[in-house]
Amino acid sequence: MDESGDPRAEVGILLYRDCQQAMVHGMTDLIAIAGQFSREHGGPTLRVSHWRMQADGCFARSHDTHEGLSGTPDIWLIPGRLSGVPEAEEAAPYARWLLDRHGAGATLASNCGGAFLLAATGLLDGRPATTHWWFADQFRTRFPNVKLDCDRIVIDDGDLMTAGGLMAWTDLGLRLVDRLLGPTVMLDTGKFLLIDVAGREQKHFARFLPRMAHGDEPILKVQHWLAAREAKATSVRDMAAQAGLEERTFQRRFKSATGMTGIEYVQHLRVAKAREHLEFTRRTIDQIAWSVGYEDAAAFRKLFHRLIGLSPGDYRARFAAPGAQAA
Repeated sequence: MDESGDPRAEVGILLYRDCQQAMVHGMTDLIAIAGQFSREHGGPTLRVSHWRMQADGCFARSHDTHEGLSGTPDIWLIPGRLSGVPEAEEAAPYARWLLDRHGAGATLASNCGGAFLLAATGLLDGRPATTHWWFADQFRTRFPNVKLDCDRIVIDDGDLMTAGGLMAWTDLGLRLVDRLLGPTVMLDTGKFLLIDVAGREQKHFARFLPRMAHGDEPILKVQHWLAAREAKATSVRDMAAQAGLEERTFQRRFKSATGMTGIEYVQHLRVAKAREHLEFTRRTIDQIAWSVGYEDAAAFRKLFHRLIGLSPGDYRARFAAPGAQAA
């Protein structure tokens, strides 16, 4: 460990049009704060630089927290974007740059929609990654070979790191501080910034967004019918009848259109309704289980935990509205 306070490593943030400035500046501050705590423990700091593509297609620093040092960053961070995700044509020059940096030994990390730039390199093919749950279907369509897991906040796969939602850069930043400066500095930084260092998952927050723009009218009819029933008990036979299809044909087309089986779809609808009850009412969990179609409360609890990552009781403790009403 360098006791001089000189930077141990450089973290480069790659800027592009409309990228999330909250991450750019917030990550810069987080790493600077971590460096201060590291220095108090006799350790090194970290250098942060911001990089932009120039008119000639080359990349250069536009901001640097430590002047006078040369070379390129050891870790590259790719922010998300508030207005959607980069299209393939826009992503191409950044992907080529990142691929070269990775080939020279750098670690690449993305946040939110920045995963689209990282995936454009081809490096994520066959490997686990995450992005914002809102972009999951779009990501899978463009990068079908990536093992996407939008339940996770951060996936650290060694040389490639991805983080989920817009504010997941805080989780990513703490993971980098832990890697580069150690767990003590990471904990100090998290406590100072009031960031939960116990570990979060995206599925605690993600909402069920069923695919509706698939163009299969009989399947869309069934989806509307299921929503109108408000999680009442149903069967594949009932759904197939609503679609006017033979059961096997219905199951194949439903999975193709929505990405899940009919039973899985109904489970997600029921759990979504249960979350509303947990957030906005004071009904017991057994009452909620019954109201969304589960006579066996234990089975409901097990399913809820599998889909959301928290027990119904823990979910209510974290997300219940202050003015939740009794049934």
